[in-house]
Parts: sequence; C-alpha cells; structure tokens
Amino acid sequence: MPQIKLFYIPDACSLAPHILLHEIGADYEPIRAKLGGGFDAHFREGFTDINPKMRVPVLSLDDQVITELPAVATAISSLAPEAHLMGKTTLDTIRVYEWMNYLSGTLHATGFGLFFRPHRWTKLTDEVSFAGIKERALEKILECFGFIEERLEGVHAVGGAFTAVDTFLYALYRSGMYTGVDMLAYTKYTALVKEVERRPAALAALKIEQIDPKF
Repeated sequence: MPQIKLFYIPDACSLAPHILLHEIGADYEPIRAKLGGGFDAHFREGFTDINPKMRVPVLSLDDQVITELPAVATAISSLAPEAHLMGKTTLDTIRVYEWMNYLSGTLHATGFGLFFRPHRWTKLTDEVSFAGIKERALEKILECFGFIEERLEGVHAVGGAFTAVDTFLYALYRSGMYTGVDMLAYTKYTALVKEVERRPAALAALKIEQIDPKF
C-alpha cells in the first residue's frame, strides 16, 4: 500500500472516509486539519498548500493529493477492491455515485453549508439576513432527509450491503442532530445509522476523532 494520510475535522463529513480506512485495515496517519474549537478554530499551518480549497477530507497517497469526498472514497476503495466499498456490481457502483453526488452536492453543500455558515452566502452582516439563510437551508435539509427516508429499503443504501454511501449518510445524520431536527423521526435512516455505528471501523474512527457514538 502507499503511504496514506487523511486530513480530517472531527465530526465533519471527513468522518465517512475515516471509517472507510478502518474498514480496509489501512495503515494510515490521521491528521487533524483544524486546530482549536468554535470560532477560534483554524487550519493547521501548511494546509492551504495541500488543499487550496480549504476543505476536508483530503487524502494523500504517497505524492498524490485527492480531494472531494466521492473521489476520496473511490481512492480508498481502489486500495481494497475486495471490500466492494463502491458496490459489488456495475449497477451498484452507479447507484453509489448517484447517492454520493446527491449527498455532497445537495444536502451537504446547499443544506448544511448554508445552515452552519450563512455568512459565506451573503455580503450582509446582520443577523436577520443570516436567519433567513438558515431558515431556507433547514427547509432544504428537511427535504433531503425526507428523500433519504423514502429511498431507503433496509439498513444499507445500495445493493443490500455496506458501501461508502452508508458512511456518508452516517456523517450527515450526525450533522442533522446539531440542527435541532428530530432525527429519530426518520426510522429507516436511523436504522442504517445504528447499523454503521455497530461496525468496529466506525467505533475506531470515532475514538481517534474523540467524538462519541450517538447510540
């Protein structure tokens, strides 16, 4: 295997590939991308040079830097194809990318991105403007959660088996809990999350990030 490094922020979307690395038993170096907490949090020195987009996750494989969660998950899957992290069949793989792109481009970007950081989306600085953005973002988040609940048919999102999608859904469920949404109302989604959290790989990643299981 190549020399592997994962740059992450605790309890962020980077938790998904963090779990995947443990699923394949990778020997890797976890590196916390942001130091401090709350408004005092700041990216570690040199992170901008590694990823000018200033986002996580970032996966380093020897001299190759990979960004964007679907790409990072694909790279991890390529290290252990027998784990079928991106699906067992061609159709499964198509469905995995369908899910991953929806979750990253819609729920994560236009939902949580606006809700947690409304200041990024307006030049106005008043709280009324921020509140309006957060209100619209929450509507999008609820819309996405409803879609997820409707689409799920079991405790796995694709092909009746564990894939990278499950870990991304898990990370986003945790984000949902911080918005005040009653996540337990989404019974099928909650069942999937509980299934992920029972996996040793998930518990190992949570321990490294120093965050607690939700169930």
